[in-house]
Amino acid sequence: MRGGRGIVSEHEVEMGETMVKIEDGNEPEGKDLVNEAEAIVEEAAEEVAAEQAAESEAAGSGESEANAESAEAEPTPEEQLATAQAEAKEWQDKFMRLHAEWDTYRRRTNEQRAEEKTRATEGLVENLLPVIDDFERSIGYADENGETGLLDGVKQVHAKLVEVLLKNGVEVIDPAGGAFDALEAQAVAKVEDSSVPDETVAEVYQKGYRMGRKVIRPAMVTVTTGGPAREADDLEEEKTE
Repeated sequence: MRGGRGIVSEHEVEMGETMVKIEDGNEPEGKDLVNEAEAIVEEAAEEVAAEQAAESEAAGSGESEANAESAEAEPTPEEQLATAQAEAKEWQDKFMRLHAEWDTYRRRTNEQRAEEKTRATEGLVENLLPVIDDFERSIGYADENGETGLLDGVKQVHAKLVEVLLKNGVEVIDPAGGAFDALEAQAVAKVEDSSVPDETVAEVYQKGYRMGRKVIRPAMVTVTTGGPAREADDLEEEKTE
């Protein structure tokens, strides 16, 4: 508007001079001067309008540039797709690494368990080797000297074998005279006996063995019948023992 305001001021001066001349009384010249003043006003108005249009165009250009920058800042659908694919690839790589690490861990754990089992078996075998040696010595003694003293040798070997088993956490199940427990013994026959409470183990045909809480082999027993009912308290005491 600087140029526009300057031009208008000049025309205003010219129009003022024209009006002075008209007031002087020169009528023909006054008409010409009026026309000249009107032309000056129109020219000034056109120049002002042109400047306003230029300013509007410059403002519109600035808005267009701002919109263009905004459009450039917002990612396109193709860019969004590429970003999503890159993130998916990154997560897939992480999953594959974790899967490989889990496989390695599981394999090492299985190998360690197998090694521990092997070491435990090796320890048991090492403890049983002296028992085998005693059996062989007993057999050799019987071959050379007859069966004299063989029974004592066998008893000693048996005791040593049981000792090895107990040392390795094995317990003998020998419920003779106690209450029948179906979890640790298997009844193969019933015997009439009214002198003892019902379901008392009369005889053990084959001892059982357990390791910890697991019964490796239940005992084979005969169970009494026809006697008085066993008291619940007695049964609980025997299980506790």
